[in-house]
Amino acid sequence: MTDLATRPDANDSSPDDGTAIIDDVTTQSDDSGETPPTTYEWAPTEPAPKKRHLGLWIGIPVAAVAIGVGVTSLFLIAPGTSIAGVPVGGLTPGAAAEAVQQQLATTTIVLTGPGGDAEVTAAELGATIDAKALADEAFAQHPAWNPTTWNATPAEVEVTLDPATATEALRAAVPSMYVDPTDATIGFDPASATYVVTPAVDGQGIDVASVEGALTDAFASGDTNIDLAAATAPVPAEGTTAVAEATAGQLNGMLDSAGFYVGDERTVPIDRATFASWLTVTPADRGTFTISADPNAIQPTVDGLAAAVNRAPVDSTTIVNAAGRVLSTPTAGAVGRELGATDGIAKAFADQIGAGNAVYALPVTEVPFHTTSLARMLEVDLSEQRLYVKENGNVVDSWLISSGANNTPTYTGHYNIGYKATVQTMNGYNRDAAGNITGTYSTPNVKWPMYFNGGQAFHGVYWHNNYGHTMSHGCVGMPEWRAQWIYNWAPSGTDVWIHN
Repeated sequence: MTDLATRPDANDSSPDDGTAIIDDVTTQSDDSGETPPTTYEWAPTEPAPKKRHLGLWIGIPVAAVAIGVGVTSLFLIAPGTSIAGVPVGGLTPGAAAEAVQQQLATTTIVLTGPGGDAEVTAAELGATIDAKALADEAFAQHPAWNPTTWNATPAEVEVTLDPATATEALRAAVPSMYVDPTDATIGFDPASATYVVTPAVDGQGIDVASVEGALTDAFASGDTNIDLAAATAPVPAEGTTAVAEATAGQLNGMLDSAGFYVGDERTVPIDRATFASWLTVTPADRGTFTISADPNAIQPTVDGLAAAVNRAPVDSTTIVNAAGRVLSTPTAGAVGRELGATDGIAKAFADQIGAGNAVYALPVTEVPFHTTSLARMLEVDLSEQRLYVKENGNVVDSWLISSGANNTPTYTGHYNIGYKATVQTMNGYNRDAAGNITGTYSTPNVKWPMYFNGGQAFHGVYWHNNYGHTMSHGCVGMPEWRAQWIYNWAPSGTDVWIHN
């Protein structure tokens, strides 16, 4: 059997693991007579108990909790803080925003009226607040780590309704309180040939502003359900009278100017009723109107443009004197014109009308006119007692006249027609053969006088018929109908040549 023994110095030399090794070796014979070596190992020793530091382990969790609380307070809103009627103390800004938004969405307005009660929530009304900004502001002004900001006065909040969403929800809840508005309309009046306006008529509906105010008050007080006596307000028409009148004014302005133009000339005016028949006036977005024109309706007028626009030139005729000065223009010249290609005019005019412009400039080519100058002259041959009417050196007509007698001769020379009158009294002096004044004369109702040399003139004579002989006090007399003819034929400035 094996004996276990403990060495006296085992505690001093035993290994660190607590096992003692016996160094002594004893012998024991076996049947063979040989003594085999036998080795003995000490049993393991009991491990020494470890020291427990209980105080340390208790202190660590307490410190961690304290630190955690302190750190957490850096992210929380102070206790006692509320946004309107929603308590948000002890919440993070994100949680606070969610709480505020959720309470707003579930806040209910109970509309009371003659037709009974109806409920509508803030969410259905399209109510909005900037919950995130409010929560961030609450945290910024009232952080939990600052006890001086605890239990603050509730933050004020203004609830905003989307007018379209709110109106739709309220109409669905209380349809009996709504009367639809009537938009203004525009139509062409054949009697006055103008566009006239039928004014807009306002409708009626629940006053959204009063609902918005009630919802703001309810939310501020923390109420999630509030009664409201439904009040009505006018519902303006989208198509207002003012916009319709402005559009009608634009249309009537186009009626006044509608046509096809050559320069500033409205060569082809468009009848007002015809022009209106080309147009369609359609209500558009936000109460406006769209004006459009039909190219197919315009095309028949375009097809007739050539006959109305094309014209031959009108040649001009001018009367000049020998110096080339224009004395008069019996026929004024006019430029001719030819219309260019008309392809696409109907479509282009329709587009232009839609943009508000009814003045269409036509593509035309001008054809110049020619001017004929007529150099006119009244020539008197005293030796023949004859007047020759000449144009560009050619005799147009001639007749006998009576010029000045020997004692009051008609003076020779080149002159020009000056003053002209249809009728007058002619006064003068009588002279003897020596040229001495022997008296005066006064002849009334002398027709068609044209003066060319001082007091000497061409004129009609009603007191004698002795033409071809000298008879006057220096003038050139002739029958009245002849005097009238040259009066109209020879403008002031016409050349006069008196010779023998």
